[in-house]
Amino acid sequence: MKENIRKFLDYFLLGVLSVLPILVVVQIVVLIERLLRDTFLSVHGYYENYWMTAFLFTITILLLIFLGYRIRHGKGKTYMVSLLESYLEKLPILSTVYRVSKKIIGIFSGEGQDKPREVVYVEYPKDDVWVPAYVTNHKGELYVLYVPTSPNPTSGFTVMVHESKIVRSTMTFEEASSFVISVGVDFAKLEDAAAKLIQQHPK
Repeated sequence: MKENIRKFLDYFLLGVLSVLPILVVVQIVVLIERLLRDTFLSVHGYYENYWMTAFLFTITILLLIFLGYRIRHGKGKTYMVSLLESYLEKLPILSTVYRVSKKIIGIFSGEGQDKPREVVYVEYPKDDVWVPAYVTNHKGELYVLYVPTSPNPTSGFTVMVHESKIVRSTMTFEEASSFVISVGVDFAKLEDAAAKLIQQHPK
């Protein structure tokens, strides 16, 4: 009886884990759909005309696609976006929120970065326990790191360490994020990490 229950639980967990990635994608799609729907209804509530709402909604989506195309191909933002940014940067309080948000998004998207985004290994939360971390800032030998937590890389810790406490990594931001989200299953640079960390602390 106990053996059958154990098998049942094993099969159940395997089934859950097999559909988990699909559910995560579905949740993201649902979140985007809800955001678009709420925006559409708020615009419609203002104009009381479905055709006008659909027209404005379509124009907005096309403008966002055009903006994304320009940024992806290194053509920069449009004049209107740049003008709006310059206006926001002059507003008290909101300018701080906008500037910090822009920097955070830029670190993960690579937009506006004049130097390569860097991933390092650091001992955290104690010695001999290594985790990948994003370099968010540094001055001289002081490094500011963001240590993401699994399986959600948007939650984590910000720490400041001396340069001697980090080990350089060849992982990209995307590879490090994939490592964190997959709880270590997807580790593109396993051999490289092992060689670097063993070299750092030989037996």
